[in-house]
Amino acid sequence: MKFDTTQELIDSFRRGEMVVLVDDDDDRLGGVLLAPAEDIGADKINFMVRQARGLVCLGLSAERCAQLQLPPMVGGSPGPFASRFTASIEAAEGISTGISAADRAHTIRVAVARGAQPRDVVQPGHVFPLRAEPGGVLKRAGHTEGGCDLARLAGFEPAAVMVDVLNGDGTLATGEALFAFARRHGLRVGTIAGLIQFRLNHETTVQRIREGDVQTARGLFRLHVFRDVEDG
Repeated sequence: MKFDTTQELIDSFRRGEMVVLVDDDDDRLGGVLLAPAEDIGADKINFMVRQARGLVCLGLSAERCAQLQLPPMVGGSPGPFASRFTASIEAAEGISTGISAADRAHTIRVAVARGAQPRDVVQPGHVFPLRAEPGGVLKRAGHTEGGCDLARLAGFEPAAVMVDVLNGDGTLATGEALFAFARRHGLRVGTIAGLIQFRLNHETTVQRIREGDVQTARGLFRLHVFRDVEDG
């Protein structure tokens, strides 16, 4: 099984194409089908429902969840590997029952619009947001963070529509079955491990926030203060 590069995934996202993302090259692990949320349409939602078959979710940044005032779906602190669901949502206007592919695509576009307000969505609904950890895959190596990172790197709002890929019998598609799905539909397949390495190679996560002279008993020193933007 040969994986595509992270740059190829970003280029596909930039063209509005869907991609498959897996954790790493372990053929026992499943993968998710991803699309940039800003570019979502009824055709992509319909494809996800009919072909991938899993639960269609919307990965959102922590900032976007705060902007929309989306509360967690349940109380308590989720474990490190748990999905961080918020309350499900629906567009406040412009839909019918909310379940159609067109209605769900509309709800997603409303939620990720640059000036979206809490009043633009209602709860509950037929779209299931997932809150990404600040710092993306460098903080939590999850599909939610991976989708948001890919969207951001492609120039979109850091938000992605995602769905687990299931086999025809309802089991999770892994290994060769997942690659066969991707080949059948002309989709690129990449790994979160590759995305982590790409970000480490191409992004600076340490910033200088202050500098100045400090007089001490040992003489005058020049002090530079740095902060890791991923963990503070």
